[in-house]
Amino acid sequence: MDTNRELVISTTCTSFFTFQLLFHFVSYWFSAKVSSGFNNLSLEKKIEWNSRIVSTCHSLVVGAFGLYIFFSDEATIADPLWGDPSLVHVNIAIASGYLISDLLILILYWKVIGDKFFIVHHCAALYAYFFILKDGVLAYVGNFRLLAELSSPFVNQRWFFEALKYRKSSKANVINGVLMTVVFFIVRIASIPPLYGFIYSVYGTEPYIRLGFLIQSSWISTCVALDVMNVMWMIKISKGCIRVISLIRQEKAESSLQNGKLD
Repeated sequence: MDTNRELVISTTCTSFFTFQLLFHFVSYWFSAKVSSGFNNLSLEKKIEWNSRIVSTCHSLVVGAFGLYIFFSDEATIADPLWGDPSLVHVNIAIASGYLISDLLILILYWKVIGDKFFIVHHCAALYAYFFILKDGVLAYVGNFRLLAELSSPFVNQRWFFEALKYRKSSKANVINGVLMTVVFFIVRIASIPPLYGFIYSVYGTEPYIRLGFLIQSSWISTCVALDVMNVMWMIKISKGCIRVISLIRQEKAESSLQNGKLD
């Protein structure tokens, strides 16, 4: 077994066990310390809370590492299809360990947090990551897709506010909602045209042909599957953001009316 493969396997396993530890033990302790409302949640809510704490930790790690690689890893920038993927392998191994861990948690607590779209998302991502880790191809593209994780902390924070019964029109909720919508759009929707533009630009070239039909078709199909789900989620997020803005306007109108009556 070569050194790179040993690194990938050890990183994936370490990632898996670390995220399991975070879910089953660390999150309970940490959440009770930082949020007085955590202890008042039902068991079902605590399970999802811990799952989202783990999701946020994973997103911050792979997102920050992914940004560094995106701007600094000269090897993958110079050759997006076949560039030396050493740093990307580490980041994708971390993400793979998390995805396997989260799949296990979803299955164990299916009645509480089970979601078929997350199963499809995780399996599609793991399928794509397998080729990157096994064959050392598409490192730049794989890392580019990981940047989508930068939106997850805001999505999770919205759920935390809801679990703690923050008013939808509260300042903290509104600020997070706007940031969530903007960041989600940038990293998951606005990134779609450049990605498919890149695919079009390399289609038919010698490096692309060397990938082989299986990797070519897997690359395209997983990207399409993930982006369809991203668009669906963007629509839901946008509708939620519009509802909150409408609620704020309604509350302001009612407040103005009340003040007018008092005058």
